[in-house]
Amino acid sequence: MKLIRYTFIFTLFCILLSCSSDNESSDDQDPQNEDIYFPPLNSDTWETKTISELNWNEDQLQPLLDFLEEKNTKGFIILHNGKIVVEEYMNDHNSNAIWYWASAGKTLTTALSGIAEDEGFIDISNKVSDYVGTGWTNAPLEKENLITCKHLLSMSSGLDDEAGDDISPANLNYIADAGTRWAYHNVYVKMQDVVAEATNQTWDDYFNLKLKAPIGMSGSWFALGSLNVYWSNTRSMARFGLLTYANGMWEDQQIVSEAYLNEATNTSQDINLAYGYLWWLNGKSSYHLPQSQVEFPGKLIQDAPNDMYAALGKNDQKIYVVPSKKLVVIRMGESADEENFALSTFDNDLWIKINALID
Repeated sequence: MKLIRYTFIFTLFCILLSCSSDNESSDDQDPQNEDIYFPPLNSDTWETKTISELNWNEDQLQPLLDFLEEKNTKGFIILHNGKIVVEEYMNDHNSNAIWYWASAGKTLTTALSGIAEDEGFIDISNKVSDYVGTGWTNAPLEKENLITCKHLLSMSSGLDDEAGDDISPANLNYIADAGTRWAYHNVYVKMQDVVAEATNQTWDDYFNLKLKAPIGMSGSWFALGSLNVYWSNTRSMARFGLLTYANGMWEDQQIVSEAYLNEATNTSQDINLAYGYLWWLNGKSSYHLPQSQVEFPGKLIQDAPNDMYAALGKNDQKIYVVPSKKLVVIRMGESADEENFALSTFDNDLWIKINALID
């Protein structure tokens, strides 16, 4: 009897071991479990993945592309875990042509501010005047000294947001104490001065050294009045989106700390729940829009995934990052419908089309 019992136990053990081995082998071959892919630096090489590999709805690709072309799109990319699934150029654009990021480029300022903090040059909890001196606003000194770098990154400086793009001191007037009012405001660009002063380098030089070169981006900053606008090809925007999706990693190098990016892509203040550090956040219970103090109920983009966060620029420049679906989606072009500052009805319309493809 003992021999039969031991033989049975041994046989059962072998069966379980075999099943475990089969499962491990299956997992290793599952493309959903693959490592994040990073395209090589200084190369046009970028590995691709087919729609059929992902079991997406291939018959929904052409309707998506037709919609994009109709809506004045120039460049469009979908990455899945870093690999290109869709890459299309239209309306007289091509893979080498450059286009402006507009306010989607605010998130470049977020990233570089994080790098400067990681390197010990700044602390975003410190007041802005610690780095650029006092008198950078027209607010009373005690009110100006309430404004921290984090307030600039979270759009909660309390400064007047109705003076347009001019951020000279005369146009930066006090409205409310920092942290008590959210307003979409180009005063965020003062963070570029903070970083330049703290690192004792020009903004462009520090950006090129610490962010652009390490992830293989192309492109340049161009001054537009008091603003600094980034222009690049579509793939460079995709590289930056991929860096953020990968929690600040590029291959084996931590470019921006994961802890900082986690802060940047979560609610940064208690007024506009759908805003991090210059990143827009989906899936929150309410949101504010540029040039409005109205709180709207519901999530920012109804048909987009709840965990999506986005860089949104004037006239529908888009970087969507969706960790749950391993997606980075890029859209460059003219305004899809009417001119806009960031969010538009196009966002939701586009996600309806994307969902038809990927679900």
